[in-house]
Amino acid sequence: MKRAFDVVLALLLGLVLALPMIVTAVAVKLTSKGPVLYWSDRVGRDSVLFSMPKFRSMRVDTPAIPTHLMTDGRAYLTSIGGLLRRLSLDEFPQLWSILKGDMSFVGPRPALFNQDDLMALRREKGVDRLTPGLTGWAQVNGRDELSIPDKVALEADYLARRSFLFDLYILWLTGLKVLRASGISH
Repeated sequence: MKRAFDVVLALLLGLVLALPMIVTAVAVKLTSKGPVLYWSDRVGRDSVLFSMPKFRSMRVDTPAIPTHLMTDGRAYLTSIGGLLRRLSLDEFPQLWSILKGDMSFVGPRPALFNQDDLMALRREKGVDRLTPGLTGWAQVNGRDELSIPDKVALEADYLARRSFLFDLYILWLTGLKVLRASGISH
């Protein structure tokens, strides 16, 4: 049921968001050098790597490390990068990853390929068996402000509690977080 929900919702959102995605793509292209999309190598279900697209919000010379580990992540943002992240517009292309089955709407956020500490703890707690999500229980409970152990503890809690209704609740909380633009690293 979860996979069918993901596909139907991704297709519907793709139609509804088609114009905003086109506008965002044009804005990215007009305001910075480089490609419109940034393809990030991420760790998926069972630690399998996949490429996840995002609208590029950072300069092309940005190091491939989590933003919250950068000394000054804002220094690498494009002129519209902060706005894209604040409004979570950079996440729209991940609908493609959901349609492909690499991601779900709800699950742990896909780790970067080089986040070995996060992945080791996820494997220890069994969280690596989950399909990564556009949003998750950790995102609505702190997002980038959480330590890795706290994030994985919330993901393990999600693993134990997961259900269709819990996913709907997390999606609802995500909508509220996005509207408030809270817990986002720049």
